[in-house]
Amino acid sequence: MQKKAETLNNLPLSKIRVLVGRARHQAGALSAELRKHGAEVIEIPFIEIRKPKSFRPLDAALRNLHTYDWLILTSVNGVEAMWERLEKLKLDGTGSREGQHSIYVVSKDREGHEFTFEPALSERSEPKGAAGGANWIAASAAAGLRVAAIGPATKKAIEQRGCRVDVVPKEYVAESVVRSLRRSVKGKRVLLVRAKVARDVIPRELRAAGAQVDVVEAYETVVPETSRRRLQAALKSQRRHPHVVTFTSSSTVRNFIALLGGSRAALRRLRAVGGQSLPRASRGECPPHTPSHAPPYTRIQMASIGPVTSATLREMGLRADISAKEFTIPGLVDAIVRWRTAHRESTT
Repeated sequence: MQKKAETLNNLPLSKIRVLVGRARHQAGALSAELRKHGAEVIEIPFIEIRKPKSFRPLDAALRNLHTYDWLILTSVNGVEAMWERLEKLKLDGTGSREGQHSIYVVSKDREGHEFTFEPALSERSEPKGAAGGANWIAASAAAGLRVAAIGPATKKAIEQRGCRVDVVPKEYVAESVVRSLRRSVKGKRVLLVRAKVARDVIPRELRAAGAQVDVVEAYETVVPETSRRRLQAALKSQRRHPHVVTFTSSSTVRNFIALLGGSRAALRRLRAVGGQSLPRASRGECPPHTPSHAPPYTRIQMASIGPVTSATLREMGLRADISAKEFTIPGLVDAIVRWRTAHRESTT
């Protein structure tokens, strides 16, 4: 037991409490990585994924997927929501009578010519789901559809369902998607599947490049009211508050602020436990003073997965103390480890 305790104490994030605010069903991956490095993880979701009020636009787009040149997916949530609708609509190369499988998917290409897609024999006996949805996308690919994913997690989610991803931008932000596709979309039809509330960079810039872009809502993100009391309690304790709060999207930032009662209330709560202060220097005011002798880990650090999330933190009056160099979950964990390691080295 003593040896195990010594091993845990030697891990880089030992004695560091990290608040994970991802949606409940997605928190596990980040939490597991943090625990591997010795962190004490507090899971309080800042975000909840819900179905849209209507699936009609998404359903119509999926039925006509073969008429598009590009399909862009910007999140794992979007992939999961789209596949769920493919199953619901039976857009999977299978028949609906008594579970019998159809042999062909019959459709038309962009010029109106009929074409057929025959699933492989091994796929005909597969249950509906990943393979079926892949069949429908493969049929659309036969008509010229290409698929773009905004990052490695989204790419992996698509590939796990049996589909090929043609483009992944070098940086996992909307601007990089635009740079990757700008020269390929003039005169093309683009389908963007995303959350109800999202940045308009991709549709705006691709339209400016000459593309016809259809944006459809696959899911929406809301503030989980059940987290309000837990989050406020977590930040109230001088001795048990988190040392690091993680943010994996702009929505998690905005919902964090909403759960704390707005920007001013959030700043008050954070200041009370040695947290952040509103950057007012640009208004000619001095920010509240943090004692110079206070070690960094006694203040709450805001850890951001990427530049868009960091910009939203600043917009909300917070600092991005820790920023991932690679805009992924492993990149975020690595940034937190680097922060902790740098602190230890500066105090030895």
